[in-house]
Amino acid sequence: MTWTVDQQLELTSTQAVEAIRAGRLKAADYVATLIARAEALANLNAFTALDVEGALAAAQRIDALGLNERARLPLAGLPVVVKDNINTRVLPTSAGTPALEGFVAARHAPSVQRLVDAGAIVLGKANMHELAFGITSTNLAPHAGPVRNPWDPERIPGGSSGGTAAAIAARIVPSGLGTDTGGSTRIPAALCGIVGLRPSVGDGGTQRRYHDPHAVVPISHTRDTVGPMGRTVADVALLDGVITGLGPLAQAAVTNLRVGLPAPFWAGLEAATEDVARAALAKLAAAGVTLVPVEMSDIFALNDRVSMAIALHEPIDDLQGWLAANQTPVQSVADVAARIASPDVRAAYDAILADTRGRDYQTAMTVWRPRLQQLYAQTFAANGLDALLFPTTRLAAVPIDDLNGSSSVSIDGSAPIDELEAYLRNTDPASNAGIPGLALPAGLTEAGLPVGLELDGPTGSDRRLLAIGLAFEEILGALPAPNI
Repeated sequence: MTWTVDQQLELTSTQAVEAIRAGRLKAADYVATLIARAEALANLNAFTALDVEGALAAAQRIDALGLNERARLPLAGLPVVVKDNINTRVLPTSAGTPALEGFVAARHAPSVQRLVDAGAIVLGKANMHELAFGITSTNLAPHAGPVRNPWDPERIPGGSSGGTAAAIAARIVPSGLGTDTGGSTRIPAALCGIVGLRPSVGDGGTQRRYHDPHAVVPISHTRDTVGPMGRTVADVALLDGVITGLGPLAQAAVTNLRVGLPAPFWAGLEAATEDVARAALAKLAAAGVTLVPVEMSDIFALNDRVSMAIALHEPIDDLQGWLAANQTPVQSVADVAARIASPDVRAAYDAILADTRGRDYQTAMTVWRPRLQQLYAQTFAANGLDALLFPTTRLAAVPIDDLNGSSSVSIDGSAPIDELEAYLRNTDPASNAGIPGLALPAGLTEAGLPVGLELDGPTGSDRRLLAIGLAFEEILGALPAPNI
């Protein structure tokens, strides 16, 4: 079979792997097509590094395997992009910050290694919000620059995994890895019209789904996790099944689903976002999903007592530990902070180094976080819920602010609010509770911008959440390619 460029670009991860394993598509041809796409769309600034020679050589090795050998590789010849704060061999891991520019880790992060062992090919490293401390991916470091949304290059792609999301939405790669601390896989997934998973973290030990110790430039060991991102829920489930070793997944039956609609998460939305989300609810209800209104009135007040106390305290020891474990040339967190390029990130690290929230940390961890987790557990149990459902973000993508890296936004003419707060509001509580969250497309606004819906589930329910996502995706449909 002869594949056109357009046919190759429209392949999902599952479709590409199937074609390469069967010998109907050469991995080298596919990789060459995607490299050309990446170079043609360099204006999106989705990548900090592209491994042209290495990716092509890896693809040729896949093509040289026999049919049976390729069939044993769950990701045979699949090109992926890896966020620039996740350790990789050969390609630098800079976290989008000048102090780490050019640093190359000795080995892949475990999550990356599992993908490579299964036949995946690392096409490149994805641009991101500097040090993952933001939700716009407006990176002002000289070697990085702002990531642009494929649906409108003048708008943000979300963050901090904005480069991964932009590359996937733009059909440069079918899937890849991001990281999520407060919403960093889910927010860019929503704003770019793709799918992003935040896996369970729970207690950080046996409840942690992905284990990548000292393999990701950190913010918070309590909140950080690697997360797969892709064009479809099936693509994300494919990567998750490889990383966890759990393999393929069956779709959930919608007629048995009880999904909660938490009132606080549905309040204060941009009208255009709410219209798309409500229309999606109508489709789900018509398909047989039982939608259950729930209150959770204390959710944001509890979350506020947890969020910044952790995010502004844990980076001191966590980042220092990563620098030491990886034997980087940079000696201290202060050395990293001294060279931060983006004003919003610099301000955050001024607060971190001063440990402005250190006095609140122990209470947040021993009192408020357990209460937040208890509220989620009680809500799921008391209402017999499989998941909670709500708009991933309160509003669609806003224009890039090149000067400040972060700014205020107004929702339908309301008083301006902090951009970070506006986009994090609905994603942050699940992060602090350690529960899994899955963002998937709900549709497009009349202005042609993507809107995402998020499914949150109990700790450890990741497989169930993905199975529900597969069912919802069939009902709601995938988005078309952006007109770039």
